Amino acid sequence: MKVRVLGCSGGIGGHHLRTTSMLVDHDILIDAGTGVADLSLTELAMIDHVFITHSHLDHIAALPLMIDSVADRRDRPVVVYSTAATLELLQNHIFNWAIWPDFSEISIRKEAVMQYKSLSVGQKIHLGERAIVAVPAEHTVPAVGYQLDSGAASLVFTGDTTVNDALWPVLNAMTNLRYLIVETAFSNREKRLAVMSKHLCPSMLGEELSRLERPAEIYISHLKPGQIELIMGEIEECAGHFNPKMLQNNQIFDF
Repeated sequence: MKVRVLGCSGGIGGHHLRTTSMLVDHDILIDAGTGVADLSLTELAMIDHVFITHSHLDHIAALPLMIDSVADRRDRPVVVYSTAATLELLQNHIFNWAIWPDFSEISIRKEAVMQYKSLSVGQKIHLGERAIVAVPAEHTVPAVGYQLDSGAASLVFTGDTTVNDALWPVLNAMTNLRYLIVETAFSNREKRLAVMSKHLCPSMLGEELSRLERPAEIYISHLKPGQIELIMGEIEECAGHFNPKMLQNNQIFDF
């Protein structure tokens, strides 16, 4: 599997700040934040599967525009996967004809332009030799993270989450865990806001990582623009012995 980071910021504000999305090989998206807009029309038309962690705008902003842009270039639906609760939110609040057309009802060729497929935590979706598994997340709306398993190794993306008792036993059971991408949205001085919004700050991150029993390369995503240096400095103080690195836009993971 080859994973390219299209966006990993907690906001926008410059050419290097794109919100959350990752391209897996050429045909899978994990989330559909503003980073998707940097793909060419040809690249967009090759995407068959979109796995959404949750319904917040920074993770779905490009999805309606992408579906519209490629509708006449495809001969089969784009399949959007998430929990039933998240898919219901997308249907009710985005693809509802008021905000955007409901492409699950629009057919240009034989099938609808878009299909919904619900999944649950622990469910494994096989796409060729690749497996994608929903893992637990704790956020203000229904949410999951995803394990991307090539067979040889796994990358886990936590999505947006806070203190999460259910996640660590799942990670500790993964014999081929290689990469862990975990969010840290706020600085320690904003811990109250992190708790309220169900994100992490560096002190909380350090406590969470202490529950990881397997070696893994750890990368930090979702840092708020304007606080990147502050948050990473605090992570060095609170969790430096785990050697976490800041996730970079256009970073590649090949495993």
